[in-house]
Amino acid sequence: MKLGFYASAAAMALTAGLTAGTAQADGHLKFAPGEGAFSWDSYESLKAQELSGQKVTIIGPWLGPDKELVESVIAYFEEATGAEVEYSGSDSFEQQIVIDTEAGSAPNIAVFPQPGLAADLAAKGLLSPLPDGTADWLRENYAAGDSWVDLGTFEGPDGNDALYGFFYKVDVKSLVWYVPENFEDAGYDVPETMEDLKALSDQIVQDGEVPWCIGLGSGGATGWPATDWVEDMMLRINTPEEYDAWVSNELPFDDPKVIAAIEEFGAFARNDDYVSGGAGAVATTDFRDSPQGLFASPPQCYMHRQASFIPTFFPDGTEVGLDADFFYFPAYAEKDLGKPVLGAGTVWGITKDSEAAQAFMDFLKTPIAHEVWMAQRGFLTPHTGVNTEVYTDPTVAKMNDILLNADTFRFDGSDLMPGAIGAGVFWTGMVDYAGGKDAGEVASSIQSTWDSIK
Repeated sequence: MKLGFYASAAAMALTAGLTAGTAQADGHLKFAPGEGAFSWDSYESLKAQELSGQKVTIIGPWLGPDKELVESVIAYFEEATGAEVEYSGSDSFEQQIVIDTEAGSAPNIAVFPQPGLAADLAAKGLLSPLPDGTADWLRENYAAGDSWVDLGTFEGPDGNDALYGFFYKVDVKSLVWYVPENFEDAGYDVPETMEDLKALSDQIVQDGEVPWCIGLGSGGATGWPATDWVEDMMLRINTPEEYDAWVSNELPFDDPKVIAAIEEFGAFARNDDYVSGGAGAVATTDFRDSPQGLFASPPQCYMHRQASFIPTFFPDGTEVGLDADFFYFPAYAEKDLGKPVLGAGTVWGITKDSEAAQAFMDFLKTPIAHEVWMAQRGFLTPHTGVNTEVYTDPTVAKMNDILLNADTFRFDGSDLMPGAIGAGVFWTGMVDYAGGKDAGEVASSIQSTWDSIK
């Protein structure tokens, strides 16, 4: 979710510090080996490595309950290999890892919330390339495997590209939320293609109803929900390579292909018949309030495109899977670009190489390293070798199916752009566009700002 600026502001306001502790120090494992639907063979194979007396230090962004979850996974590596693993969560991770690596006191492994910072460290020679064969493993074992290789490949200090980052724990943004009862009452089917989605939107209008709720308001970050829309549309009308070129500005922001993606968003957001409150309400409606129309009686809208976090802002007592549900934000059948998925995730890299650090990175390839977290909460993975029966939450399992069926995965583009662009003029430009400004003018203005900071 594009609220990183909130987290950053909070982190800067707090005293920088780490909360450290050895994972599952009492040796307790969350799930008993041999029980349940877990891939225990992948756990047993870890025992071939004898790492007693060796230590792995890891720093990442997770604190509180999330820290306990990652430590519950780490415990299986410790138990099987005899290694000691210490995970430290930091509320100012981005600053801490830069300080530690530049001071020569880096942990063995760092967990980056975004690949951009990992790429910066790789360029400075502060990350170690992953072992040979890792790229091939990703291509063979991750859905949309080439995407994960691309996302974890950075330029090193010698100017050559290498695989530095391994993605583990992913989030999905390409979702459309709806109320099943509303669809059932109206006789609507979940659309399978973008053509179907547009036809459904037209049908809802013909029935005298409003298909969409869209809100861009977010205080000082107003506009960010529109950037997710544009990114999803970029992936649905352009190739992954063109998306990457846009994110790096090799493809200018005012290129016709980018303008077309903005206008694809406009086909929904600037259509008075399509949006609850009319197009004029899009920029002023708070994104937290925008899904409320789904639950009104009668419905004020039938669909809301937003990432997996949005149920937080549904009415109290709403049960996802019953009172509300979601479907994949579909691709164009006629474009033949497969099923692209927009999202985010954490990328793991070696900041201080050692035998045990490499063994731990290999551990992240095992199904058990994914399944332990899957069986608890909040974990999605593109690993095709996991047993999805371990999911206890059918909603999360359904989201993971979207990930496993993806042909392409791309990281939230604005989070990879320079802050002045991705967390600045891209936001404000989308507000201007939603308010009626020409897409070409908006794109040219954004490109001018990008040119000025190069």
